[in-house]
Amino acid sequence: LGLYSLAVILGLLTMIFVVYPIILRLFTKMNYFDFFKGIMPAQMLAFSTSSSAATLPVTMERCEDHLGVSEEISSFVLPLGATINMDGTSLYQAVAAVFIAQAFGMDLSFGVQLGIIATATLASIGSAAVPGAGMVMLVIVLAQAGIPEAGLALIFAIDRPLDMCRTTVNVTGDAAVSMVVAKSVDKLT
Repeated sequence: LGLYSLAVILGLLTMIFVVYPIILRLFTKMNYFDFFKGIMPAQMLAFSTSSSAATLPVTMERCEDHLGVSEEISSFVLPLGATINMDGTSLYQAVAAVFIAQAFGMDLSFGVQLGIIATATLASIGSAAVPGAGMVMLVIVLAQAGIPEAGLALIFAIDRPLDMCRTTVNVTGDAAVSMVVAKSVDKLT
């Protein structure tokens, strides 16, 4: 479980400290430290509540007042992102499915692994922006890959701290995307 948790956390940290900075640098030319400073209160609230929906008002305020995203863009992109942009959840579901399969001694072919990635991505889009929703949607990913759903019991105890981390990634991604969209339509000040 320790290695599983470490794998999830390293993946989530890669999203926050590698993927998003590259996207922001390529599309907005914004310094990531300024972005991080501007979005940190929303990240902290996301971490403590594990809910993108509960964090939405703070995320919108931070993007509009501290990151320069126009209200027109933030009021469209951020609620949409809180609903369907669950990249942290997608990463978590894929890693969890592989971990559970390994715990059951299952050998996953390359095709099954690709199926896990595709299903995790699609299932994360359908996840509610509330605490624990990713765990419920993980059942779909496991069923698609033929992995016994009983394996959820293996990771249930450590799901809450990982949920806190993945929600932080989801909110950070929403803010980054809102900046990219705002920049693409000249609504980023």
